[in-house]
Amino acid sequence: MSGHDQQIYDMVCRIPEGYVATYGQIARLVDKPNGARQVGYALARLYDTDDVPWHRVVNARGEISARAKPGCEDYQRSLLEDEGVTFNLDGRIDLTRYLWARN
Repeated sequence: MSGHDQQIYDMVCRIPEGYVATYGQIARLVDKPNGARQVGYALARLYDTDDVPWHRVVNARGEISARAKPGCEDYQRSLLEDEGVTFNLDGRIDLTRYLWARN
């Protein structure tokens, strides 16, 4: 694991239950303003046993991004719904309500 990946994981661990952050937001918070894609790659490298709430990171439209592993999107949605995050009929999260405002 790279030091940059660990920065991403540490930041994602700060997202409180019931909130989400975007890939771009996490990238900016770890001083990689154009690194949204790298955030996605880092989260994809996590193992099921890692204790990082990867499911709290969504795209800039408030949607769950497609994954290579079948069923992962449904699992992510289920985890978020279990935390009280709701989705509209288009499958989007209201970022004005659920976006993490880092303190």
